[in-house]
Amino acid sequence: MKAIIPAFDEQSTRPLYLQLYDYIKQQILLGEMTNDEKLPSLRILSESLNLSITTINLAYSQLHVEGYIYSKPQSGYYVSPISHAMGYALKADIGMRDAAKEVYSLFPFDVGKKDESATMHYDLSCFDFNKWKKCLNKVLTEYPHLLMFESEPQGELALRYEISKYIYRSRGVICNPEQIVIGAGTQQITGHLCLILSKLGINHVAVEEPGYLPVKNIFRDRGFVMTPVDVDKEGIHIYKLPTNIKSAVYVSPSNQFPTGAVMPIGKRYELLDWANRNDSIIIEDDYDSELRYFGKPVPALQGLDTNERVVYLGSFSSTLFSSIKISYMVLPEKMAGLFQSISHDYTQTCSKTEQLTLALFMEQGLYQTNLKKLRNLYSQKLQKIISVINKHGQGFIKPTNTTSGINMIINVRSKKTAEELCQEAREFGVSAMPVSIYADEPLGDTAALIFYYNQIPMEEIEKTIKQLIEKWIG
Repeated sequence: MKAIIPAFDEQSTRPLYLQLYDYIKQQILLGEMTNDEKLPSLRILSESLNLSITTINLAYSQLHVEGYIYSKPQSGYYVSPISHAMGYALKADIGMRDAAKEVYSLFPFDVGKKDESATMHYDLSCFDFNKWKKCLNKVLTEYPHLLMFESEPQGELALRYEISKYIYRSRGVICNPEQIVIGAGTQQITGHLCLILSKLGINHVAVEEPGYLPVKNIFRDRGFVMTPVDVDKEGIHIYKLPTNIKSAVYVSPSNQFPTGAVMPIGKRYELLDWANRNDSIIIEDDYDSELRYFGKPVPALQGLDTNERVVYLGSFSSTLFSSIKISYMVLPEKMAGLFQSISHDYTQTCSKTEQLTLALFMEQGLYQTNLKKLRNLYSQKLQKIISVINKHGQGFIKPTNTTSGINMIINVRSKKTAEELCQEAREFGVSAMPVSIYADEPLGDTAALIFYYNQIPMEEIEKTIKQLIEKWIG
């Protein structure tokens, strides 16, 4: 058994488990660790490197998912058989990268650093890639004939069926699979919706202020007249919505972005009444509604609607992994019929392989299991981060929006601008954005930040947040 002695860079923003993963992967590809060689146990390597067992386990898990090592029950991990040609390719690649560093230095951006920061955007312990891989393999081995044809314009029926079951149980959304349209991300779904609204004679939309900027951009680019409407702790101001004209309103009532406001049930009925009185459509973005950590979630607007006034939007990017880009909308039956009449003009851009894999993942109950795990993990992270902020940043940082989702708003008392604070956060591998970029007009408090805490591995929270606060104060 070869000793594992990596040289860790304590100043790097790359997590320790990924540095360990990099080292072992390189040793395997270079042939320094031989085929079927046993790796040290989690406990032994933890003691040897003075790292937590969680850190070792994360590194091993990533190597296992990618096929560099395999496991034997009650025995441990072993090096997978790897072609020597891969090792030669790695040596050549290392030489190419060394030479390329000079080329990269000629450009006004750091290509390597850009790739490194991307690894911080997801805590790998948040998702069971092994179970996802099993579902993917089953699709490829048992249903390859399904992949020989293009996906249906509305998306795969198997996935639409699983979504219809799931959102009824979890959010009270009432629909059949024929009302569901799947797309590659919320922006594409919104583009389809714009076309349907135009055919209904609707060219005006009210939007939350502040609100989700990419969707605003879609409406603007499609020629819609937009009316920004303020939000407070109970969501959008209904009394400011347009009257006596046929229009639409885009809202996120269960977790308003970026404020986190939740619209109470009484106000939801007020909004439905507005839509009925004005022959208008409500576009309900159920953003991160599943990731609620305290109290019971408020039912979706769609389930309260009896007059086909609500279009329901959902996505899997927060509850699976962001790169999957599978979103969906639930249309009222008449609007669904309208989409079906024009759908032949469009092809489905969402990967059929990923759609079928997700359908299987949901059918086997694995999505619900992972979601339960996420809620528990994110709740623990949230409480831990608030504790660290109170300990090291009391009187300097005030967190808000701390009951749901993958982010919170923090108000930082500082002479630095919000942009400067966000840049310093990125130096620690933490994503943060000024709240003001999501409003057409600046919000005044330039030190209000959207802080994505879900990205920080649990064992790194104390160190990362403490150092970040010290940087901000300094």
